[in-house]
Amino acid sequence: MATLQDYRNERLRKLEELKQLGFNAYPSTAERTHRLDEIVDRFDEMTGQVVSVAGRITGLRKFGKLAFIVIRDSSSEIQLFLHAPDVAETVSEQGLVGMKQLNLLDTGDFIQAKGEVIRTKTGEKSVGVKELRLLSKSLRPLPTELTNKEERFRRRYVDMNVNPEVRQRFIRRSKFWTATRDFLNQEGFIEINNAVLEATAGGADANPFVTHMDALDQSFYLRISHELPLKRLLVAGFDKVYDIGPRFRNENYTEEHLPEHNAMEWYWAYADWQKGMELTERMIRYIVDQTWGTRQFTLANGHQVDFGVDGEAFPRISFVEILKEQYDIDVFDSTIEEIQAKLREHGLEVEKVDNRIRNLDKLWKKYRKAIAGPAFLVDIPVFMQPLAKASTQDSRLSEQFNLVFGGSEMCKAYSELNDPIDQFNRFVEQQAMRDAGDDEAQMLDIDFVEALEYGMPPACGLGYSERVFWSLEGVTAREGVPFPHLRSEIDETTKEIYPEIRFEA
Repeated sequence: MATLQDYRNERLRKLEELKQLGFNAYPSTAERTHRLDEIVDRFDEMTGQVVSVAGRITGLRKFGKLAFIVIRDSSSEIQLFLHAPDVAETVSEQGLVGMKQLNLLDTGDFIQAKGEVIRTKTGEKSVGVKELRLLSKSLRPLPTELTNKEERFRRRYVDMNVNPEVRQRFIRRSKFWTATRDFLNQEGFIEINNAVLEATAGGADANPFVTHMDALDQSFYLRISHELPLKRLLVAGFDKVYDIGPRFRNENYTEEHLPEHNAMEWYWAYADWQKGMELTERMIRYIVDQTWGTRQFTLANGHQVDFGVDGEAFPRISFVEILKEQYDIDVFDSTIEEIQAKLREHGLEVEKVDNRIRNLDKLWKKYRKAIAGPAFLVDIPVFMQPLAKASTQDSRLSEQFNLVFGGSEMCKAYSELNDPIDQFNRFVEQQAMRDAGDDEAQMLDIDFVEALEYGMPPACGLGYSERVFWSLEGVTAREGVPFPHLRSEIDETTKEIYPEIRFEA
């Protein structure tokens, strides 16, 4: 049975023969007048026109003076029809491949074909080739199928060729972020990209990655949130700002989380959380319309989610009331021992280093799994959100809302805290939790407190990650990114192919 190395050796032999004939197997130029979908979709209109197309060979058959090659580009695929008397002879200096040299081509090679748009006698939409050029020689054959998850993730470029629906997913992912930008731009927001390296990691409860900048001889953190720099921009005089880009949280991989992922946050001066909820309803509906063309979804966990019609408000769920109804826990008065007893009763973990916030959150998350949504979680205690304003109706509650659907919280937003003294005190509380062993508690960012002392207008802010996309797409986090992180590994075939390289054990 032929091995990968056998196939590669045969292709290397063909590459050497091409070189001896005078071919440049990897020219720098190509001529393409039309994408393949333009020809396929407008075939009747284009019949008889001379076109130049390019793509990867996915099939090649030769029968005497006739040959049929199927090529694919990012848009579609089409058949190339070659009739020996009509095809230009080999001219290696121009990269032209004649019929006699077709045996030097393989599936996976990139080629360019020039000819007339025709329909063959069997009715196949085709290009009648007059000139054929080699654009790139492939040394490894693409498999006919690829289902092993580990292999798919390690060689995603192969996965997307063998499983075109995976490539389509990332086209939708691009549409998702484009729709996010378009909506915010239409609403008057300005995109400002801020630094990824921060002296203090803030804006979220997460364990940061740490690195070192030699130029300053100082440790920095990869940002865990976009929040605090964007709120500094409100201090600077901006009214509506947002940032889309990566953030980093040094935590484990799960079905819904990755240590590195893209996220978006917006901040809106002179707006409160109520205005933020209305904007969020319109934003999520716009995004799903533009990305998927529907507002009804069946998620991987079986939840049916319907984002409804324009103007229809999402239901509200009270954090305080839910914990009372489901667990008989009073968020404000129940002792930590009573809360931990409920954790054990419901099969939830009680950790050695734990606190009231984490325990309440675990109870909520257990109940949350049953919520299809969409809905807004409200009535979240101030002590659970160190960056949100307290409610004017009940000072124990924050003016915060979290968008919930599919059993998860997808967006977090609130009326931003702009009282520097209150903010400082909450940071001190968080730092105390951090010093007590909670690595996810927030750091005391004194520079941000200083910024608030110069004055920040009342504002609402919201953030979400691409987990929104993964959920609606019905895939896990790793399936939802092009090249997920994996433990570094070199396969044995590659080690055999490059014996002169000393690969690390």
